[in-house]
Amino acid sequence: MSVRLLLTSALEKVRLDQAPAPCSERFTVLKEDQFSFQAAFLPESDGIAHRADYQVIVSGPLSGLVQVRYVEQVPVRLPAFDASDGLYLDTRPGLYPDLLRPLYEKDHVPAVRGQWTSLWIEVRTTKETPAGTYPLTLSIRNETEDASLTAEICVMNAVLPEQRLKHTEWFHMDGLSSYYHEPVFSPRFMEIVRAQIRTAVRRGINMLLTPLWTPPLDTRVGSERLTAQLLDIEVVDGQYRFSFDRLRDFMNMAREEGIRYFEMSHLFTQWGAKCCPKIIATVDGKPSRIFGWDTPATGDAYRGFLEALLPELTAQLKSWGYGDCVYFHISDEPSPESLPQYKACRAMVEHLLAGFPIMDAMSDHSFFEQGICRTPVVATNHLTPFLEDPRPDEFWVYYCCGQGYKVSNRFIAMPSWRTRILGVQLYKFAVDGFLQWGYNYYNNVTSIHPIDPFATTDGEASYPAGDPFVVYPGPDGEPLESLRLVVLSDALCDLRALTLLETLTSRDHVLSLIEDGLEEPLSFEDYPHSPDYLLSLRRRVNEEIEQHL
Repeated sequence: MSVRLLLTSALEKVRLDQAPAPCSERFTVLKEDQFSFQAAFLPESDGIAHRADYQVIVSGPLSGLVQVRYVEQVPVRLPAFDASDGLYLDTRPGLYPDLLRPLYEKDHVPAVRGQWTSLWIEVRTTKETPAGTYPLTLSIRNETEDASLTAEICVMNAVLPEQRLKHTEWFHMDGLSSYYHEPVFSPRFMEIVRAQIRTAVRRGINMLLTPLWTPPLDTRVGSERLTAQLLDIEVVDGQYRFSFDRLRDFMNMAREEGIRYFEMSHLFTQWGAKCCPKIIATVDGKPSRIFGWDTPATGDAYRGFLEALLPELTAQLKSWGYGDCVYFHISDEPSPESLPQYKACRAMVEHLLAGFPIMDAMSDHSFFEQGICRTPVVATNHLTPFLEDPRPDEFWVYYCCGQGYKVSNRFIAMPSWRTRILGVQLYKFAVDGFLQWGYNYYNNVTSIHPIDPFATTDGEASYPAGDPFVVYPGPDGEPLESLRLVVLSDALCDLRALTLLETLTSRDHVLSLIEDGLEEPLSFEDYPHSPDYLLSLRRRVNEEIEQHL
């Protein structure tokens, strides 16, 4: 028997029954940068499907900077809400490549004869990596078969600058607790949280959703999510006493791992700000829920609570050195019909949060036009009026399950180039921040119960698969990355490289490079529909950076 082995780009998703497109064997990368490609192989079949294991060997001067993982296929029941734009790999349910697994027994990978298998090869350079061109050889072998290929990695003599973009992917505590059977904020649970934060930071996520109280997000009206509350509250003779020690320790831990910005959990419920979040306090020596769905958002009780809490909280944040990096939320995704309610809720707290930015995901321009929210986070398919002057104080965009027609997103059934184009779009439109709601949402829709993310990638046929999370919970508490997370991180590296080239040339020059050869100006809905554009653009940017240094 024999095995067919070929090189393909990180922008290909290798399906079990489809040969991927081969790519160039020469790649460029900057220092403090990352670069991925794939080695796809097809073991010959004798007509009987069975497992074949291969040892994987990487050699070359850069081998110490290389991580090799196995691309595992995951179940996709709901590929898309609307795939009529034709920009999906497939619209049928099935198995799709997504999970990046460590190699079996450190250096082995399982395959099935007659099916394509992919290895994800990632090179991460440092400031100390010497510039030059290096061969990198990957070999696979077993007792009867042996195949190898060699890529040429050109390390450019330039350092990728730090990321300026603020980037948050909402962090959910309850799913981690349910999956690992660890109580929220127990010592082992916090080790798991730290590992997930570390991975997020490594991939360009630098803002963290911080649970003052259980975030009032994706929760069925009248029900509760598992409690995850950092704020300790005691009610004594009708007065509130607050302890911020756990909040401080949590923020310090996150800062140690590289988080630069924090967003406090929303002050009011989602989709209209009608009610209060679930808040637990010690009353008469017993934990009790003092606010929730049954308490109106603008009632006197909650108003008094916020008037007691927020001055103390903001003073503590400033005293810890976090006064210039914390954001607050009112309510997520308020509708135009809820504008008066949102306005009333904001009026309750705005004077108590002086000096702290307030931002919310909302796409109706009237909230911004009327000055009700000066930092809206706008869906990528509703940006047009926000691109005109005056622009928001900070220009933030987001996508979630509703952005599946034409615009970029990271659903599992989308091609990877549709995910990675985001970095170029963020650069062209000078975006300050990017938000997505699901870093590790391991619940079904509205958090009725937890799910197994390895078996359910769509919240039980409620979201396009891949929308709720980009990391999987690993068996030892370490998260397992999806290839979508790495591709999105590559997009952020593209953004950083474009920014560096701008400092060496001009913004007009970089914009002309981005749109060179395009029939229409690049926008959030119009962009090249192939991996070639992105691979060529990044290569040209890298080469021009080195030329101008």
